[in-house]
Amino acid sequence: MRALTLALVLVAAGAAWAQPEPEEVTHLPAERVRTAFARGEPLVENAAFKVHASRREQPGLAEVHTRDTDVVYVLEGTATLVTGGSVVEPREVAPQEIRGASIAGGTARALAPGDVVIVPAGVPHWFRQVQGPLLYYVVKVTGEGDAS
Repeated sequence: MRALTLALVLVAAGAAWAQPEPEEVTHLPAERVRTAFARGEPLVENAAFKVHASRREQPGLAEVHTRDTDVVYVLEGTATLVTGGSVVEPREVAPQEIRGASIAGGTARALAPGDVVIVPAGVPHWFRQVQGPLLYYVVKVTGEGDAS
């Protein structure tokens, strides 16, 4: 069921943003995926999209991706995700990537296994509380955004 849900999310994300298809099929064996979740690391990254096997043990920094839309699918654990509002003490850590201490305002959502959340590019988001480990796939779909 999880694989079917993830497949549907990936298909919907690809269709919604009409990104070019990669020239080759990418196959990630189960052992590679397990290892990535144990460490919390990227599985695939290219110009059109990124797929991360994410792992959180505790809250992180608030984030804003000015070009990437995040499609999150929760596998294990629970968390409170805050979206919207304003980033507190924002700083650019890389091109198109802003981090901050927290979010002022915003909407809090409880996340649990099986949940899917789509955070559009430019929307602040922050894992305020984590009961974990929290394991989740993130598909980052890169849009046009501001290239500066």
